[in-house]
Amino acid sequence: MSAQGGPSPQPGAASDRQRAELAHAFVQAVDALLCIVDADGRILLTNPALQRFTGRADDELLGRRFWEVWVVPDDVPKAQEATRLAIARGEAGPLEANWVDGRGNLCRITMRNTVLHDDERRPYAIACVGIDVTDDRAREARLHQQIRTDLLTGIANRGALFDALRGRLETPDAPGCGVLFCDLDDFKRVNDQYGHGVGDQLLAEAAARLVEVAGDEHLVARFGGDEFVILCPLGSEDELARLARGVVARLGAPFPGPDGPLLIGVSVGAAVGHPGEPPDDVIARADRAMYGAKSQLRRRAPRPRGPAS
Repeated sequence: MSAQGGPSPQPGAASDRQRAELAHAFVQAVDALLCIVDADGRILLTNPALQRFTGRADDELLGRRFWEVWVVPDDVPKAQEATRLAIARGEAGPLEANWVDGRGNLCRITMRNTVLHDDERRPYAIACVGIDVTDDRAREARLHQQIRTDLLTGIANRGALFDALRGRLETPDAPGCGVLFCDLDDFKRVNDQYGHGVGDQLLAEAAARLVEVAGDEHLVARFGGDEFVILCPLGSEDELARLARGVVARLGAPFPGPDGPLLIGVSVGAAVGHPGEPPDDVIARADRAMYGAKSQLRRRAPRPRGPAS
């Protein structure tokens, strides 16, 4: 017992004054963006990290509504509503949003929010701990893009294609889509004759031409080997036929080769996918249509292949 009759402080325990000093030192030193705002969104407290982020001194921030300082203009109504709901409910959950720093840059911030209550348990303010995760999200986006991209051609890969197909087909109210299955006609012979280096260049050029023909409104993906698929959001038979003619014409033009221009050509099959239809079924129908087109090509009189004359 202490001389006053109270419990003796534990060894190493900080006094109330020391705890207050430690709390102040922590707030001043931490890299997290700390603030407290009242029920009207007015800033009551900031720390140096937040002051550096906004490019404003503490006295420039105090009393201002936080959505006037770092909230993206389009997000102001959401910020106001989130503040109102947090005070009304007495609790606030985690959030992630874009903030604007003092240089006008958009930064991605993840927030942990806590509603403060007075002695009668009435909510009166919100404390926020913000962490700048801009670099983390950029790395995640790059990794996600790499996972969905064919490394040789730079276009979407098979996984990205099926993700897009599922988004347009799997639910009964999905919009549906069209698919073109494209197979290069004479790629294997070129690859065998000139080697994989030339073959890879040809595949990359073929992908670039498909993207050029398809335009921004369509997704072009490498399905595997010398097979490519174009996903057409409109999905009408007329649109698929028009696009298929453009593909045949563009890939029928000579490709650069080590001994002069190369002619290869392409066979194209089309299928329209309907809501609720499995993506595999749509691809299989387009694949069968492509083989039908290739069979017709083989029955025609042979045309010159390889180096163009």
